Amino acid sequence: MKEYSSCQAAIDACISQQYFSVSHLYNDDKPMSMHIHDCYEIYYSVCGGKQFLIDNRSYSIQDGDIFFINQFESHHLSKIDSQVHERIVLSISPVFLKNLSSAATDLNYCFSCRDQIGHKLSLNPEQQKRFLYHIHKILSASGFGSDLVERASFMELMVFLNRIFYRKAHENHAEELPVYKTEESPSKHQQVDDILTYINQNIHEPLTIEDLSAHFYLSASYLCRIFKANTGTTINKYITAKRITIAKILLAEGYTVGEACEKSGFNDYSNFLKSFTRAVGISPKKYAQFSA
Repeated sequence: MKEYSSCQAAIDACISQQYFSVSHLYNDDKPMSMHIHDCYEIYYSVCGGKQFLIDNRSYSIQDGDIFFINQFESHHLSKIDSQVHERIVLSISPVFLKNLSSAATDLNYCFSCRDQIGHKLSLNPEQQKRFLYHIHKILSASGFGSDLVERASFMELMVFLNRIFYRKAHENHAEELPVYKTEESPSKHQQVDDILTYINQNIHEPLTIEDLSAHFYLSASYLCRIFKANTGTTINKYITAKRITIAKILLAEGYTVGEACEKSGFNDYSNFLKSFTRAVGISPKKYAQFSA
């Protein structure tokens, strides 16, 4: 299998081929801004990550951490090491993974189970070695039967990861989820957490910087500054990404474009069309047709 050096190129290949792809990325591949895409993503931190924002959850990143993101979740690598930033990213077609699953084994589990452990696993040294072994086996498959070796190795990898995810999800105690590790004071962490919660609870309603400023009794400039410092993105970009995530789910469930626009909180139909097309790559109408 080809190893990509660009995350966007890997995503494009995954979507066009309805398969999976692997990218090995360094500092030279700039992380995307807050985004969503029509494939699953497994993000493995080799070194240099610091903070990941997935929907309204913010995670600290250590070497060996691995994240599971589905096609409806907005995400953004909000803080990285300025010197070294190495990661391995798998882009996976949901349709392909569903076809690999069986009645007894749902390989989509790690992308759908969120209540107990969220999006993150911290692999121990032995699990890290095994993860890298499977990646090497996938990328080095060649010659006669290489396609079958590639597919079998990927399936083995997904069983391995889902087993870890399943065990963690069924432990008696839940792993700690959002962790803010910045130079901001604890009070500012709590303020941003409250802002994220408020946005998500009222995402269907009109939300402006002025509305949030008045609700939290904070100046607009201070509000924007602490939000950007803790999440790595702006309030407006976060709101737009969240609403597009909701719109994608509604369209996939059979709602019309107009209904998706209204129910996701976009009051301006023209803005909805532009924002959705820019973020997803196709218009809402085409997305609805492909998802039917």
